[in-house]
Amino acid sequence: MTEEILYEVNDGIAVVTFNRPQARNALTFGMYSRLAEICRDAPEADGLKAIIVCGAGDKAFAAGTDIAQFRSFSTAQDALDYEQRMDQVLGAVECCSVPTIAAIHGACTGGGAGIAAACDLRIAAVDFRFGFPIARTLGNCLSIENLSRLTALIGAGRTREIIFTARLVDAQEAQAIGLISEILEDRTAVMTRAQELADLMSGFAPLTLRATKEGLRRLRAKQADLDDHDLVALCYTSADFKEGLEAFLAKRKPDWQGR
Repeated sequence: MTEEILYEVNDGIAVVTFNRPQARNALTFGMYSRLAEICRDAPEADGLKAIIVCGAGDKAFAAGTDIAQFRSFSTAQDALDYEQRMDQVLGAVECCSVPTIAAIHGACTGGGAGIAAACDLRIAAVDFRFGFPIARTLGNCLSIENLSRLTALIGAGRTREIIFTARLVDAQEAQAIGLISEILEDRTAVMTRAQELADLMSGFAPLTLRATKEGLRRLRAKQADLDDHDLVALCYTSADFKEGLEAFLAKRKPDWQGR
């Protein structure tokens, strides 16, 4: 697990790298847990001033959760535990006491897109692709907390449209709608700019940044305090979810039945 996430600190700036390039940096449960641990504990323990999150290789920031892990799901509680885990991980990223920068190249989908959305700043290379194509692939759903974070960034209409059409947003559109702030040439340029931003913010008043982060989180959280257990169970315990999972792993088109 320690090799699947690389963690390095230099002069108060941390770089967290998802390190499964052979799997487009698909995220294991251990990787999620390690990211949450870093965001919760490292700012105090390591004296951090900013955290940069990125993906290894040249294909992806992170292409969602490693799908094979869903094969062990058999009950509604499995689904609820998973979505609770995701909310806790993304909450840890969002509540991190120092600024977080998602330095994105390539695919940024599913859980990877959720992590990017939870960061404070997002910059991306020209090959950036963002989305949640679950209506086409697995047939699961996002939690209300996750939906709330997305709608705060890009609006309810745009969130609905990208999920309903299962399409991926490219870099130009992402910048136009405020999802990312800058477009860079490639991964190297993205990492250079992320370091510049981290260095810039490290010289600013940390309490101002922390209070702004928390104030914005509280504004968003007021809209997300709702029960979604029935919706999560509906999707994850369905025959369609099992079909979507096996179809994805077999690289074939799923046969949806609506049950």
